[in-house]
Formats: sequence, C-alpha cells, structure tokens
Amino acid sequence: MLRSQFEEELLNLHNQFYEMGMMVSNVVHKSVRAYINHDKKIANEVIDYDVQINDMEVKLEKKSFEMIALQQPVTTDLRMIITVMKASSDLERMADHAVSIAKSTIRLKGETRIPEIEKEISDMSDYVKKMVDNVLIAYVKTDQKDARMIAKMDTRVNEYFDSIYSHSIKAMQANPETVVSGTDYLHVATYLERIGDYVTNICEWIVYLATGKITELNSNHDE
Repeated sequence: MLRSQFEEELLNLHNQFYEMGMMVSNVVHKSVRAYINHDKKIANEVIDYDVQINDMEVKLEKKSFEMIALQQPVTTDLRMIITVMKASSDLERMADHAVSIAKSTIRLKGETRIPEIEKEISDMSDYVKKMVDNVLIAYVKTDQKDARMIAKMDTRVNEYFDSIYSHSIKAMQANPETVVSGTDYLHVATYLERIGDYVTNICEWIVYLATGKITELNSNHDE
C-alpha cells in the first residue's frame, strides 16, 4: 500500500473515532436530561443509539487490527492505531453507562423525587459532559498537557458523587418514601462517576500517543 493511501486510512480512523466520541457525549447528556425530566421518549432514543455506538466500536477495532496486520506500522502510526482501539473501548463503556441511566428513567415511575439531589445530578452530568467534550479536543490536538488537566477534573466528579451519596442516604433515613428514588440516585451518580473514570483512561491514551509512555494519571479509576 502506498504511504498516501495508508495516511488516508489513518485519517479516516481518526475521524471515525472522533465521530463516535461526539455521539457518546450526546448520549451521556441526553440520558441525564431524560432522567431529570422523566422523559421516556429521549431515554428510548439513548438505548437505540447504543446499537450504533457498539457497531462503531466493532468497526474501529476491526479496521485497526487490519491496518496493523497489513501495514506493520511503527512508532507514531502504531501508537495512533493502538490509541484508537483502546480509547474507543472506553467510549463504548461510557455509552453503556448512559444506557443504564436511560433505563433508570424508564424504571422510575411515580416515586417520590428529591429536586435538590436531582439538581446535583444535573450539575454533575454537565461537568462530566464537559470532560468528555474536552478530552475529544485534546485527542484531536494530541495535547498531553490538556489531557493531564482533564484527568485532574475527575477529582471534582468524585466530590459530586460523595455529596449526592451523602444527601441521598440522609433523605432516605428521613423519609422512607424516598428509598426507591434515593437508591436510584446512587446508581445514576455511580454511572456518571464511572464515565469520569473512562475519560481519565482516554487522557492516559492521549499521553501515550504524544510520548509513547503509559502513564497512570489517577490512581483510583478503572483500568
């Protein structure tokens, strides 16, 4: 294969990954909006999108393996292909958590809600979405400095989680009628916290892409 043709395939891989990332950012945002607004129609849209996102991950992985096998790329080219493979798997897991939030929307019918905690969940979601959007820009620019800064944002996500956890437990103790929705708030906050962890994973892959070094940016997240 000609170098120019290989570079075109590399660019296509890069663009498809970015497109997948934008779709994941969208479903994360939509899943929480659906949850807060009790909107089952949007929740179902999120679940439908997941099939597309899974397909995109499978195609990216297949193409990556193909390019490695046929081209035997080295150094920067190989790092870029590995980054797309690894980071697209993290994106797909984020989408799975968005689907779990969407399913919570469908499940929660007529339960006693707690507006103050829902406001916190909404704020946490906006913050996590900002992380997802920022990490995609850092990926496009191969900006390891930005990637390291975005990974540090995960501390705030953990603070949101701790606050929602504490408020939900207190609310359930004070009013047993809030037990179902309170438990659900804990689940939704956990899904968002996990999404923050996966963003940190992608930050690590960006650092790898830029430097060739595997670096652990936060010590308390999923591998």
